[in-house]
Amino acid sequence: MLNFNNVTVRLGGTTILDGAAAALPPGARVGLIGRNGAGKSTLMKVVAGMLEPDDGSIDLPKDARLGYIAQEAPAGLASPLETVLAADTERATLLHESETTKDPHRIGEIHERLNMIEAHSAPARAAKILIGLGFDEEAQSQPMDSFSGGWRMRVALGALLFSQPEMLLLDEPSNHLDLEATLWLENFLRSYQATILVVSHERDLLNNVVDHILHLQHGKTTLYPGGYDAFEKQRAERQAQQASAREKQIAQRDKLQSFVTRWGAKAHSAKQAQSRVKALARMEPIAAAIDDPSLSFHFPSPAELKPPLITLDDAAVGYGDNIILSHLNLRLDPDDRTALLGRNGNGKTTLARLLASQLEPKQGEINKSGKLTVGYFTQYQVEELDTDDTPLEHMTRLMQEAKPGAVRAQLGRFGFSGDKATIKVGKLSGGERARLALALITRDAPHLLILDEPTNHLDVDAREALVHALNEYNGAVILVSHDRHMLELTADRLIMVDSGQAKEFAGTLSDYTDFVLGKNQESKSDGKSGGGNRKEERRAAAERRKLQTEMRKAIKTAEKDMEMYSVTVSAIDRAMFDPSTAEKQLAGYTMTELMKLRAEMQEKLDKAEARWMEASDVLEVESENA
Repeated sequence: MLNFNNVTVRLGGTTILDGAAAALPPGARVGLIGRNGAGKSTLMKVVAGMLEPDDGSIDLPKDARLGYIAQEAPAGLASPLETVLAADTERATLLHESETTKDPHRIGEIHERLNMIEAHSAPARAAKILIGLGFDEEAQSQPMDSFSGGWRMRVALGALLFSQPEMLLLDEPSNHLDLEATLWLENFLRSYQATILVVSHERDLLNNVVDHILHLQHGKTTLYPGGYDAFEKQRAERQAQQASAREKQIAQRDKLQSFVTRWGAKAHSAKQAQSRVKALARMEPIAAAIDDPSLSFHFPSPAELKPPLITLDDAAVGYGDNIILSHLNLRLDPDDRTALLGRNGNGKTTLARLLASQLEPKQGEINKSGKLTVGYFTQYQVEELDTDDTPLEHMTRLMQEAKPGAVRAQLGRFGFSGDKATIKVGKLSGGERARLALALITRDAPHLLILDEPTNHLDVDAREALVHALNEYNGAVILVSHDRHMLELTADRLIMVDSGQAKEFAGTLSDYTDFVLGKNQESKSDGKSGGGNRKEERRAAAERRKLQTEMRKAIKTAEKDMEMYSVTVSAIDRAMFDPSTAEKQLAGYTMTELMKLRAEMQEKLDKAEARWMEASDVLEVESENA
């Protein structure tokens, strides 16, 4: 049992938690969610004993072992495997004592305890966790100092999971993970037998791992049963009830106020009026349902370009003399929505930089449309924003020739309207800085958006807003992301970057999930069971995806033709009705010629409509079967 008893925390004079209360069932798996800055990490630190509440208390099971990742990543000359093994302090202590004690009786006790905690299998269990988090056998033996901060935080996560605490506290565990490691972590947590409290914005993890959602808002907590989808449904119902109750209360207040205004001065009604005044004073106003207008993404639509946007012809790319990817053959069209898959370090970012013209091919060719503009988003852009400048100053520098109204309009598309545009970047949340970076890279309405992990600083609501914005955007999109929910809703083409190449993945994202988990599960390592069926399924899925892409293009082409022929038919009709108003290209046509031309255009219009209907029907059927 984990209880929050009216926990209040104030930091720097600001109330972060305000009487937060909840009772979590024993063995519960709870997703702690809330908008950025709501106080989720603060509440986790209170539970972990790292922060004392100003008021209230936390009830924990007696002698329960808590596991929480420290803010500083492990470093030093120890290897990842040694670091993870050291997290089992009892095993490490017993092994050390077994090498130093002279007492035969004590040696017997030590070995008995080591057998009981299965110390002999610890290296294999630690290695399996590290493999799941992306460390191959060679990487597991390298010194910690040779890894970046993100990879060292993976080791910290691995050490925490290996220590098997009875209460597991995870604060954004997938922030430093790629899609493959995120899938492994989700699979691991599903089978983890302990109480879990996890702060996460990963919708799939919150649906597949947790059985309760603890929603933190305005310093207070509300516990909902079920995963994230169940929470959203319950929250919507609660907000509808809240809105209805608020409307009724406003009507009641208006009625009471009307009575007081009308009869307050009348002697015979003074007592009744006074009672209504008191009733008005006692009525606690019901808050309106929260709808944050600043939670906004809207990518400006680019001008049309003829396909293809980019083609790679047996290209190779790398750094210095080191080739990272070779034999690249790829075509990108204006309506492509592509996800780059593969573990971190395999070359996804290298390929993205090549497509964004930040790297030149070392071999082969890359051809691009002459008017192509690219918006390229990376986490570095978020980190490199000048904290002393405002969003308005950042955008003004980049749009020097634009009028102030146009600069403000671009900021407004991403929620920086009014005073929000003049707040120092240093005072913005991580999610707000990410939105500003997206606003900056799309200022010129690029034809191609390349987004490398755009959701790292975004909460669940902001991620959903980004998904909607990408689906409304008319240009091409390339995504690198560990957010499976976003990939499923936006990408219709999968490119796997692995073993120095980038090739189409023949299957769906669900197929890729099975593929990744299969690679990481020893029981499936032989790859024999059902291999033929899986291959056929992937081939069929690839064919469906190809057909869907072709149908979308056919629909778009048919729509353009329908518009063109409709305009022509209308112009002919006007010329036939009043020759003096005929457009220049129709001037001088006789009535017979106009009638013949109209029949030809109408026939083409009918055929275009037929193509549109046929492609739409096929797309609908294929979407239902997918």
